[in-house]
Amino acid sequence: QVQLVESGGGLVQAGGSLRLSCAFSGSGRTFSNYAMGWFRQGPGKEREFVASISRSGGSTYYADSVKGRVTVSRDNAKNTVFLQMNPLKPEDTAVYYCAATAGRYASSIYVKINEYDYWGQGTQVTVSS
Repeated sequence: QVQLVESGGGLVQAGGSLRLSCAFSGSGRTFSNYAMGWFRQGPGKEREFVASISRSGGSTYYADSVKGRVTVSRDNAKNTVFLQMNPLKPEDTAVYYCAATAGRYASSIYVKINEYDYWGQGTQVTVSS
């Protein structure tokens, strides 16, 4: 079983920045075998895709709503994926979730919720105007 634990959320003013982290663990599981994704769910909204990164870290993909403001990265030696967000907007307020799926190829990218097998518990990001 894979466990994902997000951290780094908080309250920030519009224009500020946050760096979310997601720690991966799992007995007998190798982090570099998993493509990772970030999703978010705002108040009264459905969960939506934010960003994804391939197993190798060489390929990334972003939702149009965050493109240019968000960077996803991973450190396979530390079993961690990151989401750097700057500048933040009030509409970025949401619970942010990281997710993992066994990537078929080193460069594979996944953007759909149902493509991911494992989810973290989420971390709250609140952006004040």
